[in-house]
Amino acid sequence: MVPPLTNRFTNLFAVCKRAILAILLVLLATPVLSRAQEILPLSRVKPGMEGEALTIFSGDTIEKFNLVVIGVMPNFLGPKQPVILVRLEGPKVEHTGVVAGMSGSPVYFDGKLAGALSLKLGQFAKEPLAGVTPIESMLNLTTGNDATATADQQAQNSGEAPASSSQQLGLPQEWASRAGVTAGAFLEPIEAPLVFSGFNAAAIRQYAHNLSPYGMLAMQGGTADARPDDAKIQPGDMVSMELLRGDLSIGASCTVTAMIRGRVYVCGHPFLSFGAVNMPMARARVLTTLSSDLESTKIVNVGGTIGAFQQDSITAVVGSLGAPPAMIPMDLTVSSPAGENHEKFEMVSNPKLTPLLVGLAAFNGLVQNGAYSEGTTLHLSGAIDIAGHPSVSLENLFAPTDAFIPDGTFVAGSVQSVFQRIFSNPYETAKIQHVSLRLESLPERRQMTIETAWPEKTEAEPGETIRVKVQLRPYRGSPLIRDVPVTIPLQAERGSAMQILVSDSGTLNRMVAVAGSTARLENLDQLIALLNRERRNNRVYITLLESKPTLLVQDKVMPNAPLSEINLFDRRTGGPGSIVVRESAAGEWSVPLDQVVQGSTSITIRIK
Repeated sequence: MVPPLTNRFTNLFAVCKRAILAILLVLLATPVLSRAQEILPLSRVKPGMEGEALTIFSGDTIEKFNLVVIGVMPNFLGPKQPVILVRLEGPKVEHTGVVAGMSGSPVYFDGKLAGALSLKLGQFAKEPLAGVTPIESMLNLTTGNDATATADQQAQNSGEAPASSSQQLGLPQEWASRAGVTAGAFLEPIEAPLVFSGFNAAAIRQYAHNLSPYGMLAMQGGTADARPDDAKIQPGDMVSMELLRGDLSIGASCTVTAMIRGRVYVCGHPFLSFGAVNMPMARARVLTTLSSDLESTKIVNVGGTIGAFQQDSITAVVGSLGAPPAMIPMDLTVSSPAGENHEKFEMVSNPKLTPLLVGLAAFNGLVQNGAYSEGTTLHLSGAIDIAGHPSVSLENLFAPTDAFIPDGTFVAGSVQSVFQRIFSNPYETAKIQHVSLRLESLPERRQMTIETAWPEKTEAEPGETIRVKVQLRPYRGSPLIRDVPVTIPLQAERGSAMQILVSDSGTLNRMVAVAGSTARLENLDQLIALLNRERRNNRVYITLLESKPTLLVQDKVMPNAPLSEINLFDRRTGGPGSIVVRESAAGEWSVPLDQVVQGSTSITIRIK
């Protein structure tokens, strides 16, 4: 039976109505994506203009809040780097003030993108004043017109520290009056929440000061499971710059300002001012926003990895969606009487960050172990695998001290120092493939001091072996004696005197100018050989010295060097490729101990 004509028209009208509503819903649901491509020139930004910004206060919901322009401050960040001074309006922002994690929030006037929230009034001020980095300045980064970006990159390449992202920018009196704040007020970059997941609070406290000067607010947090829609970001969403990921995670979070021509612009200010970078980009999920008179902040979890950041400069951090960069895998094992704990994670490869991250991970591995306590001796072992080169071997023992410093600091500092020397080498970029560390907590304070030493005789023939007795005193223990056979070389000059140095590793390394001296080296392999040859502090060393020069050429030690060879190398290299030490080691012996050895003494032997 055919339906009545009126019913057919009614059904058709209902279908059309639903279609029109669906189209309207789509259009209303995507205003940000459509308008984000429309740029408002800075020349059209005038005092009194009203606009809006987008950010997330909780969950995945992007919310609007209003703002009004106070004025445009030219050259505020630097030459040709203006800032738009605005006042935020609305119940939420008037309650929270400018929130850590809000940097990068896109700002719109007349429906067009004008820039990103990037600056806030100084600490303890909930006055909702903010600075906006113009979108034109942010886009200049990818067109090669940003002079400050070039300066930052040159500073990084020369080893100089670029300008810190935590600088305080004083408001001129005229602008302070316009904004209704007292003289002496200043703006500073909005902090990026630096979320530590899997870390002990003691480790965060110990290392947070290394990163806080760069404008990051360290806090404990978690990670969010990767989702299929992680990469579906839009202006107002949050992303994180990943420094560590895996069993341990560190990420600094900002808000997305724009996605233009395949580029993702965030923050509106630098992350670390490193210039060219290669850091993973991850989705960030906001749990809630915490309001505080000291520092309002977003509580953030780091989600799935969605791309990479390539630029980190004065007006923005810029990246792209897609494959993340390769990171350095690291295995960390902490052993104690209560058992072993294994952690696997990856860290960003960066000359400034990686050594710090390795030290932080090592320290955290110790203090988060339930059986760890101050006053225990720590044994470090491991290896650093470098592409195309031999591995660097790590082996040392560390005794606790009475200083008011966590005992794990010495272990972390030692590992950090080795990485620093590898990354800062002047020969080539070290491509680290894998790092394995094992930290073992041993009971008691295992430490010995060299008290004295004496030979069984004070005169010896060339080629003769004599016994040297070394007296060591353990920490709060009775002294013990070790016998070490020392052989006088056959070529020893009769009638001369030789010195027997009984010492710890540090004394010997400093004396023969091996530890840390890279002036004479020519390549990374030689540096690795130097690191692997450094003496360990759980041995007592006995070194036979004679008053003849030692020539150190590259990573080679040439004792008893003839004057002709010394002159030859001086003429060939002009001096910087070789070092002459006034004494030569005619022999070296060591006694392994399960104690950290410290101190030194010397004995004179006459050659008959």
